[in-house]
Amino acid sequence: MIENIKGKLIKKTPTTAIVEVGGISLSIAISVSTFDRLPDQDKEVSLKTYLNVREDALELYGFNSIVERGLFLLLIGISGIGPKMGINILSGTTAEEFKNRIISGDVEALTTLPGIGPKTAKRIIVELKEKFVESDLTDIPGGTGGVPSEFEDAMAALTSLGFKRNEAFRTLSDMKRKGEFKGELEDIIKTAISRR
Repeated sequence: MIENIKGKLIKKTPTTAIVEVGGISLSIAISVSTFDRLPDQDKEVSLKTYLNVREDALELYGFNSIVERGLFLLLIGISGIGPKMGINILSGTTAEEFKNRIISGDVEALTTLPGIGPKTAKRIIVELKEKFVESDLTDIPGGTGGVPSEFEDAMAALTSLGFKRNEAFRTLSDMKRKGEFKGELEDIIKTAISRR
């Protein structure tokens, strides 16, 4: 997985950052909150990243912080929310505001975010409320307390073995909670498969 990208910011819009790394220009999808924190054009920028692999495309998503990327990973772990929708949701709120809306079960406030209707809002609350009540944002996979590259590698391995993305996410998150997310990547994958 591509964990981080550091290079010269060639161009920026509220939805995209073009970053030149070693003579190659990468187009990276970003949220509005990440856009607000980007440096001026032609300055050096560093973004946490997530690479979404599809049959017909490779899509790179960039984040100003590990916390924002962690929240993005939680969102796309929910059935029906893909990376594009995840980045749109993050564009309408901050990580802390979003967390507070989830904990308070505020369906109405969530429906003001782009792409979220009442049904999706309720599903997000059901899936994420417990995670947010139990921990702060730095404990989520991809947060400063997590091991993002290992977690993402395990996610990628499981999805390539036929797991649905949200199923892989739930299994690995549960393993982390129970202290079973340990050893080499191969051991983690074997444990996850045995729990299926």
